[in-house]
Amino acid sequence: MDWNVMAQYLPQYEKAAWLTLRLGVAGIFWAILVGLVCTVLQYEKVPVLRRIVGAYIQLSRNTPLLVQLFFLYYGLPKIGIKTNAELCGIAGLAFLGGSYMAEAFRSGLEAIEPIQTESALSLGMSRLQTMRYVVLPQAVSISMPAFMANIIFLLKETSVFSAISLMDLMFTAKDLIGLYYKTAENLFLLVVFYLIILLPVSLLGSWLERRLRYAGFGS
Repeated sequence: MDWNVMAQYLPQYEKAAWLTLRLGVAGIFWAILVGLVCTVLQYEKVPVLRRIVGAYIQLSRNTPLLVQLFFLYYGLPKIGIKTNAELCGIAGLAFLGGSYMAEAFRSGLEAIEPIQTESALSLGMSRLQTMRYVVLPQAVSISMPAFMANIIFLLKETSVFSAISLMDLMFTAKDLIGLYYKTAENLFLLVVFYLIILLPVSLLGSWLERRLRYAGFGS
Protein backbone atom coordinates (compact mmCIF):
# COMPACT_ATOMS: atom_id res chain seq x y z
CA MET A 1 0.00 0.00 0.00
CA ASP A 2 1.06 3.55 -0.72
CA TRP A 3 1.24 5.41 2.58
CA ASN A 4 1.88 8.74 0.87
CA VAL A 5 -1.37 8.40 -1.04
CA MET A 6 -3.23 7.61 2.16
CA ALA A 7 -1.76 10.69 3.81
CA GLN A 8 -3.12 12.77 0.92
CA TYR A 9 -6.58 11.26 1.37
CA LEU A 10 -6.73 11.78 5.14
CA PRO A 11 -8.32 15.29 5.09
CA GLN A 12 -11.18 14.02 2.92
CA TYR A 13 -11.76 11.05 5.21
CA GLU A 14 -11.66 13.25 8.30
CA LYS A 15 -14.32 15.53 6.81
CA ALA A 16 -16.44 12.53 5.83
CA ALA A 17 -16.02 10.99 9.31
CA TRP A 18 -17.31 14.14 11.00
CA LEU A 19 -20.33 14.18 8.68
CA THR A 20 -20.99 10.50 9.35
CA LEU A 21 -20.69 10.98 13.11
CA ARG A 22 -22.82 14.14 13.16
CA LEU A 23 -25.66 12.60 11.19
CA GLY A 24 -25.38 9.32 13.10
CA VAL A 25 -25.59 11.00 16.52
CA ALA A 26 -28.53 13.18 15.44
CA GLY A 27 -30.38 10.19 14.00
CA ILE A 28 -29.74 8.08 17.12
CA PHE A 29 -30.93 10.91 19.38
CA TRP A 30 -34.26 11.10 17.57
CA ALA A 31 -34.47 7.31 17.38
CA ILE A 32 -34.20 7.12 21.18
CA LEU A 33 -36.96 9.72 21.58
CA VAL A 34 -39.22 7.90 19.12
CA GLY A 35 -38.46 4.60 20.83
CA LEU A 36 -39.31 6.00 24.28
CA VAL A 37 -42.64 7.43 23.11
CA CYS A 38 -43.57 4.18 21.37
CA THR A 39 -42.59 2.15 24.44
CA VAL A 40 -44.75 4.24 26.76
CA LEU A 41 -47.74 3.95 24.42
CA GLN A 42 -47.33 0.19 24.22
CA TYR A 43 -46.55 -0.38 27.90
CA GLU A 44 -49.51 1.71 29.04
CA LYS A 45 -51.72 0.00 26.43
CA VAL A 46 -53.06 3.28 25.06
CA PRO A 47 -56.06 2.47 22.82
CA VAL A 48 -55.67 3.01 19.06
CA LEU A 49 -52.22 4.58 19.44
CA ARG A 50 -50.85 1.23 20.60
CA ARG A 51 -52.01 -0.35 17.33
CA ILE A 52 -50.54 2.50 15.29
CA VAL A 53 -47.20 2.02 17.07
CA GLY A 54 -47.33 -1.70 16.37
CA ALA A 55 -47.95 -1.06 12.66
CA TYR A 56 -45.10 1.47 12.57
CA ILE A 57 -42.68 -0.99 14.18
CA GLN A 58 -43.56 -3.72 11.68
CA LEU A 59 -43.25 -1.34 8.73
CA SER A 60 -39.96 0.14 9.92
CA ARG A 61 -38.23 -3.12 10.82
CA ASN A 62 -39.32 -4.93 7.64
CA THR A 63 -38.19 -2.37 5.08
CA PRO A 64 -34.53 -1.58 4.32
CA LEU A 65 -33.11 1.79 5.32
CA LEU A 66 -32.12 2.34 1.69
CA VAL A 67 -35.77 2.09 0.59
CA GLN A 68 -36.82 4.46 3.36
CA LEU A 69 -34.16 6.97 2.30
CA PHE A 70 -35.26 6.78 -1.33
CA PHE A 71 -38.84 7.45 -0.25
CA LEU A 72 -37.78 10.46 1.82
CA TYR A 73 -35.27 11.90 -0.64
CA TYR A 74 -36.99 11.20 -3.97
CA GLY A 75 -40.61 10.59 -2.97
CA LEU A 76 -41.44 13.49 -0.66
CA PRO A 77 -40.55 16.21 -3.22
CA LYS A 78 -43.14 14.64 -5.53
CA ILE A 79 -45.87 15.65 -3.07
CA GLY A 80 -44.41 19.09 -2.44
CA ILE A 81 -42.33 18.42 0.68
CA LYS A 82 -38.90 19.94 0.08
CA THR A 83 -35.95 18.85 2.18
CA ASN A 84 -32.23 18.13 1.86
CA ALA A 85 -30.05 15.05 1.97
CA GLU A 86 -28.85 15.56 5.55
CA LEU A 87 -32.37 15.88 6.96
CA CYS A 88 -33.43 12.81 4.98
CA GLY A 89 -30.51 10.85 6.42
CA ILE A 90 -31.37 11.85 10.00
CA ALA A 91 -35.09 11.18 9.47
CA GLY A 92 -34.41 7.80 7.90
CA LEU A 93 -32.13 6.77 10.74
CA ALA A 94 -34.68 7.96 13.32
CA PHE A 95 -37.52 6.14 11.55
CA LEU A 96 -35.60 2.87 11.39
CA GLY A 97 -33.92 3.18 14.77
CA GLY A 98 -37.06 4.22 16.62
CA SER A 99 -38.64 0.82 16.08
CA TYR A 100 -35.55 -1.07 17.25
CA MET A 101 -35.19 1.17 20.30
CA ALA A 102 -38.88 0.73 21.14
CA GLU A 103 -38.54 -3.05 21.13
CA ALA A 104 -35.36 -2.90 23.22
CA PHE A 105 -37.01 -0.67 25.83
CA ARG A 106 -40.22 -2.71 25.82
CA SER A 107 -38.33 -5.96 26.39
CA GLY A 108 -36.67 -4.45 29.44
CA LEU A 109 -39.94 -3.26 30.94
CA GLU A 110 -41.81 -6.48 30.28
CA ALA A 111 -38.99 -8.56 31.77
CA ILE A 112 -39.85 -7.19 35.20
CA GLU A 113 -42.14 -9.59 37.04
CA PRO A 114 -45.59 -8.08 37.80
CA ILE A 115 -45.23 -9.23 41.41
CA GLN A 116 -42.53 -6.60 41.93
CA THR A 117 -44.84 -3.80 40.85
CA GLU A 118 -47.68 -5.21 42.92
CA SER A 119 -45.45 -5.51 45.98
CA ALA A 120 -44.22 -1.93 45.65
CA LEU A 121 -47.77 -0.62 45.34
CA SER A 122 -48.89 -2.69 48.34
CA LEU A 123 -46.11 -1.11 50.41
CA GLY A 124 -47.58 2.33 49.74
CA MET A 125 -45.38 3.47 46.88
CA SER A 126 -47.08 5.53 44.19
CA ARG A 127 -47.11 4.36 40.57
CA LEU A 128 -44.46 6.96 39.73
CA GLN A 129 -42.24 5.88 42.62
CA THR A 130 -42.65 2.24 41.64
CA MET A 131 -41.58 3.02 38.09
CA ARG A 132 -38.63 5.15 39.22
CA TYR A 133 -37.21 3.01 42.02
CA VAL A 134 -38.28 -0.53 41.16
CA VAL A 135 -39.02 -0.98 37.48
CA LEU A 136 -36.74 1.42 35.61
CA PRO A 137 -33.39 0.52 37.27
CA GLN A 138 -33.88 -3.13 36.36
CA ALA A 139 -35.36 -2.40 32.93
CA VAL A 140 -32.42 -0.16 32.00
CA SER A 141 -29.95 -2.89 32.94
CA ILE A 142 -31.84 -5.53 30.97
CA SER A 143 -32.23 -3.27 27.94
CA MET A 144 -28.63 -2.05 27.90
CA PRO A 145 -27.10 -4.79 25.67
CA ALA A 146 -29.85 -4.39 23.05
CA PHE A 147 -29.71 -0.60 23.36
CA MET A 148 -25.96 -0.43 22.71
CA ALA A 149 -26.24 -2.99 19.91
CA ASN A 150 -28.84 -0.75 18.27
CA ILE A 151 -26.59 2.28 18.52
CA ILE A 152 -23.73 0.42 16.83
CA PHE A 153 -26.14 -0.94 14.21
CA LEU A 154 -27.45 2.54 13.40
CA LEU A 155 -23.97 4.02 13.16
CA LYS A 156 -23.04 1.30 10.67
CA GLU A 157 -26.25 1.92 8.72
CA THR A 158 -24.98 5.42 7.90
CA SER A 159 -22.93 3.69 5.19
CA VAL A 160 -26.00 3.74 2.91
CA PHE A 161 -26.21 7.54 3.07
CA SER A 162 -23.98 7.59 0.01
CA ALA A 163 -27.04 6.53 -2.01
CA ILE A 164 -28.54 10.01 -1.52
CA SER A 165 -25.29 11.81 -2.37
CA LEU A 166 -24.09 12.51 1.15
CA MET A 167 -20.30 12.71 1.35
CA ASP A 168 -20.00 10.21 4.18
CA LEU A 169 -17.19 7.71 4.62
CA MET A 170 -18.61 5.20 2.15
CA PHE A 171 -19.25 7.84 -0.50
CA THR A 172 -15.72 9.21 -0.10
CA ALA A 173 -14.17 5.75 -0.41
CA LYS A 174 -16.17 4.87 -3.53
CA ASP A 175 -15.45 8.27 -5.08
CA LEU A 176 -11.70 8.07 -4.54
CA ILE A 177 -11.54 4.46 -5.73
CA GLY A 178 -13.40 5.41 -8.89
CA LEU A 179 -11.14 8.37 -9.56
CA TYR A 180 -7.70 6.97 -8.74
CA TYR A 181 -8.12 3.16 -8.54
CA LYS A 182 -6.38 3.02 -5.17
CA THR A 183 -8.66 0.32 -3.81
CA ALA A 184 -6.49 -1.16 -1.05
CA GLU A 185 -5.55 2.23 0.38
CA ASN A 186 -9.12 3.49 0.44
CA LEU A 187 -10.55 0.32 1.93
CA PHE A 188 -7.90 0.41 4.64
CA LEU A 189 -8.76 4.03 5.50
CA LEU A 190 -12.47 3.21 5.44
CA VAL A 191 -12.04 0.39 7.96
CA VAL A 192 -9.78 2.50 10.18
CA PHE A 193 -12.21 5.41 10.36
CA TYR A 194 -15.20 3.17 11.05
CA LEU A 195 -13.23 1.54 13.86
CA ILE A 196 -12.36 4.97 15.26
CA ILE A 197 -16.07 5.77 15.40
CA LEU A 198 -17.50 2.42 16.46
CA LEU A 199 -14.90 0.85 18.75
CA PRO A 200 -15.22 3.47 21.55
CA VAL A 201 -19.01 3.04 21.45
CA SER A 202 -18.65 -0.72 21.74
CA LEU A 203 -16.20 -0.44 24.64
CA LEU A 204 -18.42 2.09 26.41
CA GLY A 205 -21.38 -0.26 26.06
CA SER A 206 -19.42 -3.15 27.56
CA TRP A 207 -18.31 -0.94 30.46
CA LEU A 208 -21.88 0.24 31.16
CA GLU A 209 -23.17 -3.34 31.13
CA ARG A 210 -20.54 -4.40 33.66
CA ARG A 211 -21.22 -1.38 35.90
CA LEU A 212 -24.95 -2.07 35.94
CA ARG A 213 -24.35 -5.76 36.61
CA TYR A 214 -22.02 -5.00 39.52
CA ALA A 215 -24.55 -2.49 40.88
CA GLY A 216 -26.98 -5.39 41.23
CA PHE A 217 -29.47 -4.46 38.52
CA GLY A 218 -30.74 -7.17 36.25
CA SER A 219 -28.79 -9.91 38.00
